Order: sequence, then structure tokens, then C-alpha cells
Amino acid sequence: MYFKNRTDAGKQLATQLEHMKNLDGLIIIGLPRGGVPVAHEIAKQLGVQLDIIVTRKIGAPMNPEFAVGAVTENGTVFLDQEVLRRMHLSREALEPIINTEQREAARRLTVYRGLEKAPLNLSNNTVVLVDDGVATGATMRAAIRSAKEKGAKTCIVAVPVIARDTLEQLTTQESDVTDIVALIVPETFIAVGEYYSEFSPTTDKEVIRLLHSV
Repeated sequence: MYFKNRTDAGKQLATQLEHMKNLDGLIIIGLPRGGVPVAHEIAKQLGVQLDIIVTRKIGAPMNPEFAVGAVTENGTVFLDQEVLRRMHLSREALEPIINTEQREAARRLTVYRGLEKAPLNLSNNTVVLVDDGVATGATMRAAIRSAKEKGAKTCIVAVPVIARDTLEQLTTQESDVTDIVALIVPETFIAVGEYYSEFSPTTDKEVIRLLHSV
């Protein structure tokens, strides 16, 4: 195992981002739920603001764990067209799943940020998008698009582990990403949890606590 838990992963990532500590307008964005503990540790060590962009995976109808796309809390949909072609799937076939995940993303945003907080505005900010790991990259792509829609000037992706082919795709296909910081890029990627000694699910309660403790 490479990381004890998500907090340990965040501490290790923070050391790779120390050079950004005094950058004006820097915001650390965690992807709930698992990315928030990692992002929280980075924000704490760098002494900068922590916030969230909510994304939800769109799973394949016959294999819900396999992401064919993702949605954000404002309804933005990202679909991996190449994967859809290989699986002979259409947008229409995914509509029930998309609608369900859009509702859940909106619910989580309300629960996590609360009704009293103004919508996240990233105008002219440099944002670091953080998750606990990236497999297919669908939710991260949705988060990148959401950050740009919210006005982010610069987007940087920071993750403890990422599949090599996904890293290559993000590097070549995501022109809005300035840099990708990853601690582990395995030749053979199985699952994010394989790189953690402790990988229990992050709860809504923990996300809310961490968001209000930086």
C-alpha cells in the first residue's frame, strides 16, 4: 500500500504543491465525497480556501461501477463518446441514469454547502481539483468543465493515483488543464482503493465537517 488513508495521501500531495502556497487567488477544490479529505489536508497545509465541485459518475447500465460519463451539480453532462461507441450506448439509453445522478448531485451540493452560502464563483482564480484517485477520468473531466464554467482562470489536477492511460488522455485532450500532479501512475491500474491501507467510504457528515474546519 502507498497511502495509509486519504489524510496521508493529502499530506503527501501537499508537499508537491508547496510552491503554490503564496499564489494569489488559489482555491483547493475537493470532489465529494472521497476527494474532500485529501483536499482538506492540502488546503490546511497551504493555508488556502477549500471548496467543492460536486460530480456524479454515470455508470454503464449493465455495469454501474464502470463510468461512461459524469454530471455536475448544475446539470452539466460529460459523456465519453469513445466508450459509448465501444459499448453501443446512446445518450437516450442513459437518460434515466443521468436524471438520477443530476438529482443526487444537486442534493449533495445543498447538503454540503448549505442554503446560506452563495454559489461558488471562481472568476480569475487558480483552482486545484483534487480527488482520492482517478480511474476512467469521467468525474474529473466533468469537474474541469464545471470549474471553467464558474470562471476559473487556471485549472490544475492533483491526485494521489491515476491510471496511466487516463493521465495521457487528460494531458492531450483537456486543453483547460495547465498541469496534472500525480504521486503514483501505475502501469497496471486495478482500482483506487488498492493503493490505500484504509479506504472506507467518506460520509456526508465528514464532508460537511471538513468543509467548515479550514
